[in-house]
Amino acid sequence: MTQHRAIDELISAWGDAGKLRAFLNAHTFPLVEDSHVTFVWMGQAEAVNVRHWVYGLESSTTLTRAPNTDIWHLTLEIPGNSRVEYKYEIHRDGRGEWIEDPLNPNRARDPFGANSVLQSAGYVSPEWTQPDSTARPGVIERVKVPSRVYGHRVVQVYLPARYRKTRRYPLLVVHDGSDYLNYTGMKTVLDNLIHRLEIPELVVAFTDSPDRLREYAADENHASYITNDLLPYMNMKFPLVDEPRARCLLGASFGAVASFSTACRHPGVWGRLLLQSGSFAFTDIGRRNRRGPLFDRIVEFVNAYREKPAAMSQRVFVSCGVYESLIYENRSLVPLLDATGMQVRFVEARDGHNWQNWRDRLREGLSWLFPGPLMFVYE
Repeated sequence: MTQHRAIDELISAWGDAGKLRAFLNAHTFPLVEDSHVTFVWMGQAEAVNVRHWVYGLESSTTLTRAPNTDIWHLTLEIPGNSRVEYKYEIHRDGRGEWIEDPLNPNRARDPFGANSVLQSAGYVSPEWTQPDSTARPGVIERVKVPSRVYGHRVVQVYLPARYRKTRRYPLLVVHDGSDYLNYTGMKTVLDNLIHRLEIPELVVAFTDSPDRLREYAADENHASYITNDLLPYMNMKFPLVDEPRARCLLGASFGAVASFSTACRHPGVWGRLLLQSGSFAFTDIGRRNRRGPLFDRIVEFVNAYREKPAAMSQRVFVSCGVYESLIYENRSLVPLLDATGMQVRFVEARDGHNWQNWRDRLREGLSWLFPGPLMFVYE
């Protein structure tokens, strides 16, 4: 079957309610045929665009209306194993409106709402991200952490299902913790990976910031809070393995910068780092950066690290989507980290800057940083 047969069949069914219904019941949308994907929208409009988040392609691409129909379509070549989030921009009565694809039930949610999701040939949503009735669930507790920097912060703490005060546990600290819980389903992921013995039982601190764009931008006060306030509190409150190899910082985007800069400001404390789609902006010439003043402090920090790379951890897992504008910065950072003698693993995905991309990398990242329950001897 060639790429165009499916859309041609749909167009030929226009006007025949039975054929149209049969086609819609027999196909999923967008239409995926090998490496070609056809976006389809049906309805009256003056123009229809697909808005996607694939860096390197035009962010808004126009669909073509099939003659004598209300079928709008656009065919693009998308590699296999890809996830692409998108919306339709519908122009009617002189107005433009962004909507989710009514023909596609796949959705990805984030703090700003929801997007439709294209899953190209070969992509499968990982089964370990789905609830498993055989996996005993851990619990989430809310604790108030006193802080010399911020007064206090409320942190959500995950305790594994078989948590005992007589044992010792590794500690994972997650930046943008509420978003990881809400948009990656991270509690379910932890329950499943622990149940399958792919990672040890962990105590996880899900921390949030009321001013993340400032605090997470390589801020010294934030690094002090995480290392000098949160870590001692967690050691006092919970039975933890008090060694660098049993401490990990995790974050995505600005949260990855916060994790990395915290480890750099306190070398040797955090023995594990999981950095996802880090906003590691830098400049090769001068100090001005193309991403704007929001990134100025990050650029200053990353430029300084690039001039004098140093080991601050033991193992560093870095992931990024190839459809992100940040892929260049992440690729550039990895050899610098590797040259310091740290163990580094870098994973690229055919995905964008979004929570499902970060979700899909958690298993590989966590299991490499904490390879199974036998890594730790519980007391």
